[in-house]
Amino acid sequence: MNSYKIYIDENLPKQLAKGLNELQQPMNHRDGISIEVLSIKEVYGQGAKDEDWIPEVGKENGIVITQDYRIQTQRHQKELYINSGVGIFFLNPPSKVGFPYWDMVKQLTNRWEEIKTIVKKNQTPFAFRCTSKTKFEKMDV
Repeated sequence: MNSYKIYIDENLPKQLAKGLNELQQPMNHRDGISIEVLSIKEVYGQGAKDEDWIPEVGKENGIVITQDYRIQTQRHQKELYINSGVGIFFLNPPSKVGFPYWDMVKQLTNRWEEIKTIVKKNQTPFAFRCTSKTKFEKMDV
């Protein structure tokens, strides 16, 4: 059974990681995969630098869900996640302040099956991006 660790970035509520992890556990057997959902904030600490956690997540062939699109646009960070073998889902919010709390909860729960399908079909490194109104689209890595 394939095993995956999906990390929720600290720019998203850490409660999402706990909630999704609890909700996913009974589905792992049905899905034929093992997914553990973790919070970057809880595993690597509040304010952990991207340059510190990205290589660590990469050692696990981990996947990250984030609103921080700068990881894609800053060349050194993009090279870091690619060279570290990290898969990333970028959720582009409708405003610069990010999704309101409950909108983010709805975004992730409504997209969870799509996220799992992408994870199963794509080897890391990868990057996918969506807005509040669009499906995930694959980005160049």
